[in-house]
Amino acid sequence: MSERPVYLTSAGYEQLQQELHQLKTVRRQQIAERLHNALTEGELIENAELEDARREQAFVETRVYQLEQQLRLAVIIENDGSTTDVVSLGYHVTVQEEGSSTPEKYYMVGSAEASPKEGRISNESPLGQALLGKRVGEQAVVRAPDGDIVFHILAVQ
Repeated sequence: MSERPVYLTSAGYEQLQQELHQLKTVRRQQIAERLHNALTEGELIENAELEDARREQAFVETRVYQLEQQLRLAVIIENDGSTTDVVSLGYHVTVQEEGSSTPEKYYMVGSAEASPKEGRISNESPLGQALLGKRVGEQAVVRAPDGDIVFHILAVQ
């Protein structure tokens, strides 16, 4: 994992801490029990439960490592309530795609919290990169395989 900052809202930081705590306290214990039970069940050579438990353990340990790194590199982003007309992390931005009659609202977050279906876009996504630093009234252009997509910035909150 790179040493780049991981931008998180305070809610996102708390969510990652909770996930880490749950993995370390609950999931590790559950996997240890599965491993113990699988080891006591007959032949080790053909023990599918043992192999499955080991795969799950590897997955959980990888996720624990990832979460610890993300939290270690976390930079908390907050919208302090001040008004701005510049798109930046922690703010909602309302845009309208050129040719569309419906505006769309996005919350600018770091990649760890991104969820386009929920309206949270990453600063590292093509749209997020195009929007960051732009002002209300300006256009953001996203390069796409089928051609450029132009977004008009309507509001920042």
